[in-house]
Amino acid sequence: MRRFAKDRRLLAGTLPFAIVLAPVGQAFAEEAERDGEERNAAITVTGVRQAYRGNFAVSEIPQSIAEIDAETLEQNTIQRLTDALDLNASVVRQNTLGGLWDSFAIRGFAGDENMPSGYLVNGFNGGRGFGGQRDVAGIERVEVLKGPAAALVGRGEPGGTINLITKQAELGRTFGTAAVQYGSWDRVRGEADVNVAVTGELTLRLIGYAEDGNTFRDHIQQSRWGFLSSVGLALGPDTRLTYDFEKTRVAVPFDRGIVVLNGNFDTVPRSRFLGEPGDGDTVARAEGHQLRLQHEFSDRWSLLVGGSIRDTLLTGSSSDAETVPSRQALYTDGRSLSRQRRSRRYDANHKVVRAELAGEFATGSLRHRVLIGADHDEFTYDNYFTRYRPPTLISNPTEQQGNVIDILDPVYGRFPLPATSVTTDRTDRQRATGAYVQDQIEITDRLQVRIGGRYDRVTLETDNRLTGVDSRRTRSRFSPQAGIVYRLSDPLTVYAAYGQGFRANVGTDVNGVIFDPETSESIEAGLKLTLLGGALNGTLSVFQLTKANVLATDANNPGYSLAIGKARSRGVEFDLNGRLPGGLDVLLSYAYVDAEARSSMLDPNYSFQISPGDPLINIPRHNLNMQVAKTFAVSEREAQLGAGMHYVAKRSGETGTDFMLPSHTLVRLFGRVEVMEHIDLFASVTNLFDEHWYANSYSPLWVQPGTPRTGTVGLRARF
Repeated sequence: MRRFAKDRRLLAGTLPFAIVLAPVGQAFAEEAERDGEERNAAITVTGVRQAYRGNFAVSEIPQSIAEIDAETLEQNTIQRLTDALDLNASVVRQNTLGGLWDSFAIRGFAGDENMPSGYLVNGFNGGRGFGGQRDVAGIERVEVLKGPAAALVGRGEPGGTINLITKQAELGRTFGTAAVQYGSWDRVRGEADVNVAVTGELTLRLIGYAEDGNTFRDHIQQSRWGFLSSVGLALGPDTRLTYDFEKTRVAVPFDRGIVVLNGNFDTVPRSRFLGEPGDGDTVARAEGHQLRLQHEFSDRWSLLVGGSIRDTLLTGSSSDAETVPSRQALYTDGRSLSRQRRSRRYDANHKVVRAELAGEFATGSLRHRVLIGADHDEFTYDNYFTRYRPPTLISNPTEQQGNVIDILDPVYGRFPLPATSVTTDRTDRQRATGAYVQDQIEITDRLQVRIGGRYDRVTLETDNRLTGVDSRRTRSRFSPQAGIVYRLSDPLTVYAAYGQGFRANVGTDVNGVIFDPETSESIEAGLKLTLLGGALNGTLSVFQLTKANVLATDANNPGYSLAIGKARSRGVEFDLNGRLPGGLDVLLSYAYVDAEARSSMLDPNYSFQISPGDPLINIPRHNLNMQVAKTFAVSEREAQLGAGMHYVAKRSGETGTDFMLPSHTLVRLFGRVEVMEHIDLFASVTNLFDEHWYANSYSPLWVQPGTPRTGTVGLRARF
């Protein structure tokens, strides 16, 4: 198993190698955009570049982009990335391994259900691994980069990519905030963010949080903490070095949710826990390092190089409902739930080195803005999984052999926890190297054309210590990208884009066969609107995405997947964000998504048929989020009130069957008032009308109920 100390040495050795090689064109790459405030005559580097954007206004990019800023997260007292992504309708929840990782779909496509959803952190692949659901402490904003951008980002889902911009050291400034809050079910949380200018060139930013308390689920308590730091160092007026550190821990019992028998979502109360408290907590840990060097050669050319290392470890045991009908006693008497017992040790190490050269030049009357880069990515995943499984009903097992719990009158600890045996003991390794180039050509003051491409070479290796079978496969592919942007008038721009994508599927099927990589094709067109001098911005887009070699969970073989072939997603989106006259802040996001299988497959274990036209799991056709907020004065003190609404239509709750999760509408209220100088009192209520709703589902026996009405109140101080 790889340990944190070992990889700190790897980081120290890898990054200087990348920095030395980058100027001579052999570096591993990352792209970014200069913030508009940095473009001054002195070219002093005070901020940190964005990733994958280049030197473009949003209206010039042939792609739909949405942002969720720190103020919006703070208004809604959001603490988890999963909750933050609810604010954009193009992103929907997927299964989260009992609440222990982040999983989401963008424009209907989610990736491998047996792995957390990938996302970027400051442009680096950072969402892989098993560090628990990400806390939003330390996040400056969440970028939802939709559409066919695979030629730049690489190895992502065709629906889009989530990029987290973290709060980083701001050179030359000293400031800070601290907050404490109390919420429903005795949840207590404290957090602090302090930026200290040590010297004019060196600044340290320290962010920490701790949270503890119960939940609405019986016997489920959670504890989490994290420490995030950032060091910024100016190496002269044109060069900046940034180091970011992350260390987090989450401890919570593994929870598969409730059972839904014969379509009755009131089979058991939403609070009922059907596992075993004696299994204890599942613990997820993460430790990460990022180092980035950016240099401005001039006001037209810049270089950014860097690397990251992240270790994660998830350990714990759980008692989960058996999903195979021939082993499940619940279907015979309606109350005796047969359960497996499982233990997990998921140990992952992820290393990335990237670099990118960004600049612009002219050929005659044509203006070129180019991005040239490369990257190298290594992911190692040790999967050790043990299980006890109830016997088949035909053998007439006892209740102890079935590890049975009465769902109507549960008695915990009734039987000794059954011993488990090893079912998975393997290491998966992925090494991927890619290079890309993009050129956006300004043909006239109204018309721009973007062309680009990315070449990837990926090697997958699997060492199965249980079977003694070692597998290896190498694949490579070129993914082109093209786009066009035309400004109809100052407030209106139309765009269109096309792209192909390539993403390796990690792991093997139950027989040890490595899956073919996922390939995709995307097309998008849209209209961008800018009003009120840029105070109000909106995007209307239509899209169609297709994927091949799509994976789904093999529920009969935990830790393995099944290849279900092809899938397609198409739809319409509308995002609007900004401030109306009178100081009214608005946020509106709507998505219609039609995501379906396009291949046939008969699952040999469950005998269900996946047919063309079957909806993809947990993907609603309609998703709407809207919010308004107004800032005003109360006795010469600033105050704010706001309200929001989130509607999610019904969606499939199990692959290949007609089990559906019902639609839901959640209403939230929030507000704050300055009680004295630099001190705010804030509060929020989510699910105001206490609706019964369901976040996601694997099957009718693994359904995650949504949180009931929840209140939060707290104090925040700023200096």
